[in-house]
Amino acid sequence: MKQAIFPPNAAKPIAPYTPAILANDTLYLSGQIALDQSGELQISDIDTETRQVMENLGALLKAANMDHSHLVKVTILLSDMAHYAAVNEVYGSYFSDLPPAREAYAVKGLPRGVNVEISGVAWRG
Repeated sequence: MKQAIFPPNAAKPIAPYTPAILANDTLYLSGQIALDQSGELQISDIDTETRQVMENLGALLKAANMDHSHLVKVTILLSDMAHYAAVNEVYGSYFSDLPPAREAYAVKGLPRGVNVEISGVAWRG
């Protein structure tokens, strides 16, 4: 069974994709950027931007009756590896026990000129 997940009050996707797909007990989360509920980018600094991205992932997880602890795999895309330490600091604060497997790398460009985009896979098993 495959189900689309749309968190309440979330900004609409900026392209033709579904924010998250729940397939049986696995949730596939599309890449999230720092759009707040009103659709405004929160990019005043990398900490604020990363926090908004993590909150957006959290809203998707919550809509599927999960939380950050259910993440098993994450991909972090950065506009510049110079942001790596700051993103890690904020990102790490969302995990108290066993953080998910992940990779992080810099790319040439991200949607709307943001500095960080995070996608993931969560499991409810």
